[in-house]
Amino acid sequence: MRQVRTFDNSALDRTIAALTRRLFESRNPSGFWEGYLASSALSTATATIALIQSDRTRRTSYGRLISSGLNWMIANQNADGGWGDTTISFSNLSTSVLCWSALSAGAAYEEKTPGAIKRAEIWIESQVGDLTPERLKAAILKRYGKDQTFSVPILTVLALTGKLGSDSAAWRLVPQLPFELAAFPHAWFQWLRLPVVSYALPALVAIGQVRHHHAPSGNPLVRLVRSMVEATTLRKAFEMQPASGGFLEAVPLTAFVAMSLMEAGSSSHTIVEKGVRFLETSMRSDGSWPIDTNLATWVTTLSIQALAGSQALSKPDQFQTLQWLLGQQVTNEHPFTHAQPGGWAWTDLSGGVPDADDTSGALLAIWNLAGEAKLGAAVAGIEWLLGLQNRDGGIPTFCRGWGALPFDRSAPDLTAHALEAWSVWYPCLEPRLKGSVSRAAARALSYLERHQEPDGSWIPLWFGNQHAPDELNRTYGTARVTAALNAALVCDQPRAVQVQRRGLDWLLKAQNSDGGWSGGAGGPSSIEETAVALTALAVRADPTVVNAIERGTAWLIEATEKGHRTPPSPIGLYFARLWYYEMLYPLVFALRALSCVKSLDLQHAAADARQ
Repeated sequence: MRQVRTFDNSALDRTIAALTRRLFESRNPSGFWEGYLASSALSTATATIALIQSDRTRRTSYGRLISSGLNWMIANQNADGGWGDTTISFSNLSTSVLCWSALSAGAAYEEKTPGAIKRAEIWIESQVGDLTPERLKAAILKRYGKDQTFSVPILTVLALTGKLGSDSAAWRLVPQLPFELAAFPHAWFQWLRLPVVSYALPALVAIGQVRHHHAPSGNPLVRLVRSMVEATTLRKAFEMQPASGGFLEAVPLTAFVAMSLMEAGSSSHTIVEKGVRFLETSMRSDGSWPIDTNLATWVTTLSIQALAGSQALSKPDQFQTLQWLLGQQVTNEHPFTHAQPGGWAWTDLSGGVPDADDTSGALLAIWNLAGEAKLGAAVAGIEWLLGLQNRDGGIPTFCRGWGALPFDRSAPDLTAHALEAWSVWYPCLEPRLKGSVSRAAARALSYLERHQEPDGSWIPLWFGNQHAPDELNRTYGTARVTAALNAALVCDQPRAVQVQRRGLDWLLKAQNSDGGWSGGAGGPSSIEETAVALTALAVRADPTVVNAIERGTAWLIEATEKGHRTPPSPIGLYFARLWYYEMLYPLVFALRALSCVKSLDLQHAAADARQ
């Protein structure tokens, strides 16, 4: 057994108190948490290019914003010459070529671009070999494989900014997305095996159209069909655009759509007007853009879970937060995914789309705030999740049945979260719904059992780790599933106990010598990953894990300077494997973990471990 790294209870109490105070103070006057997403070099590059395109084709005057965006990119270029998705991320090819393209396109707006462009070219050449169009295309396609959700938009930017050449041959290096398929009924999409994921349909239309505009198919029939459905597919994209103008509240997706339609000759279309306005209003004062506007619903539900059992929120505070959360439940069929009513999106803004993780989080939060008193809203959410479950027993993010590409498939972390949500409400449900939930839980457990890795870990969908060789965050995935297997619907089943034990053993082996956890064994420990691992161990809390809990708790108290400092790590994965960090994650995760530890009788567990 490793040496126990001890801490005194007063240090634990002070840390919890400091974290609780800071979390409560970050709650806004409307009763929810908005959080703060990292500024993104990739978002800044794509938004800047779209504004440059607007100035060129729509005769707008965004020079000040463009110059600010270019200056932010120059100021935040990594020492190696590339860019990462956040200012604390490693340089990657996708973000670097987009920033390189933006600086090149905006050279007339900012005199400091040549030096940054040269440094970027040196870094890109070191990764690709040279800057020839064919080499750039091959490298981008290789990074994303069969999933063209992000590779084709990047190649579109390279063509649009002259990096692939200056004639139609450049556009022929951009794969043609079959935008004509968007003319089919939405219910057919899961069978059409689109080359992009479900959330990227506006990009499928816009990017497919700009490629068709510059380099139409040599097949006259295909060319005719595409020309005939341009207006129809544009109308479909317009129907998906929210009031804010930002598709999914996502800067890159909105920028890709706007710049592509402008280049395709549709500069006056309402989609472009609303999209460019969204980019204009979402720019930050420092010249950057975040990857998304906010994750308000998500961080609010995480905050409620972290504060559960504390006295931090008064009854009026709890009521205010509850009313806000209930107000975020989607009550109509959603125009983006055609999801039925009952779910929750990640944000309170119009670009949000109901999804599995946020619906599960909302159900757990409502239980903590009001319990059975809000059974009606909970039943709608439970039934929404039941309708989302795939045939494999797992839960996907947005749409049932979309299984061709990674971000549309079932995922262990989403499935585990739904299992937790179903379990807390199960005793309150009427018999018919109890039966449906019980069957769904059994299928979910089978899915989790089948998708446990040979080493005992689980791989999550929406979190990663840039230090891991494969960029996968097995700590987050394993911790979330392991904790969820304590859910009432499955905890007494021998299969659940067995797979949970293997998950716990993996977490114990992955603990670093300093007491913390990274995304896997040997990486640098982070507050977020240590906290989720510690939470999972504390939920189970048997004698075999007490040593790890002691060491993890001591590390977390020290790393947060007794709750007064919670620097974030870029462990969040946005669409298409784009990295982000959220300032509230380390605070919320640490508070929940240490509160779980506080509720344990560690002295008794330690005595059992010694026997």
